[in-house]
Amino acid sequence: MVTVTLVGLLALLAVGLAAVGLLLAAAGRAQTAADAAALAAAPLTFYSFGSTNSPYGEAARYADLNGARLVGCGGCAVDRSWRPRTVEIEVAVEIDLPGFGPVGVSALAAAEFVPAQLLGAP
Repeated sequence: MVTVTLVGLLALLAVGLAAVGLLLAAAGRAQTAADAAALAAAPLTFYSFGSTNSPYGEAARYADLNGARLVGCGGCAVDRSWRPRTVEIEVAVEIDLPGFGPVGVSALAAAEFVPAQLLGAP
């Protein structure tokens, strides 16, 4: 009886540790996707630089390329002024945790773009 209980507890512990590992991996993937999306979208708020996407579209594309879904893109409006601007991105990654079901993990990232730096200004 003690052996069966001990094996059951060890199995439960293994499932719990696997779930934590999956959550940590998903959080890392979500953060990578948010960072990439922010860095891709920020320059497009000033000029297209050869892209056919809007800043929002480019953020969504980079989120998708990194296994995430774009949830929000703050500051993604095109602004042709030379003022600095910051893009704020939120993405989500959906995973299926064994024993827990579907779980969403989100991440935030921001990227600043300073158009004057294109001219070599500090």
